[in-house]
Amino acid sequence: MKAVSRNIIVSKTARYFFMGCAPSKVKSVWFVLHGYGQLASDFINDFESLADESTLIVAPEAFNKFYLRNFTGKIGAAWMTKEDRENEIIDYVNYLDSVYADVLSGIPRKRIKISVLGFSQGTATACRWLTRGDARADRLILWGGGIAPDIDLLKCGDLLNSLNLTIVIGKNDKVVSEEQLKIELRKLEENLINFSFERFDGGHELNVDQLKKYFSD
Repeated sequence: MKAVSRNIIVSKTARYFFMGCAPSKVKSVWFVLHGYGQLASDFINDFESLADESTLIVAPEAFNKFYLRNFTGKIGAAWMTKEDRENEIIDYVNYLDSVYADVLSGIPRKRIKISVLGFSQGTATACRWLTRGDARADRLILWGGGIAPDIDLLKCGDLLNSLNLTIVIGKNDKVVSEEQLKIELRKLEENLINFSFERFDGGHELNVDQLKKYFSD
């Protein structure tokens, strides 16, 4: 007899990390989404020098945690896998919407600028969140990755064009090949998506000096 799959909805305790100013002083909020195998608690430390008296940095954390090697030691997290893919996407979009609502409760939305930065696997996560969820942002930075392949660029074109989209790839990035990069940029151009493309001296990693440029805009 063949097994049958059935999904149920359960409650789950999730966490996010933040640093920066008090809510009463916020002028800019950054939601930063980590990559595969990272934890938000580590990832947010790359932004420590950029938090100031008017900037709040928020790092949500993916649900799927695992040991990076064997069954002990350092732990990482992943936003999703191909297993039960659609439900995993729905779950993290709902979670990110909840983080957004929690962070912005009591902060007048018109008063602040909201930016979303996704790194590596977090780039696809950021795209799906902003195109499927309830959150609204002023800027989207995709670092070490591109638009999620399942995003309908024709359908979501107006939204993406409202996000001041920037794609950032290290000159020595070993994860994003030059051929993949050419295909990605050509796809955006062919679908009339407005974006800026920038490179920096480095690999598949964040670069603080490059980050400072976007935080000072």
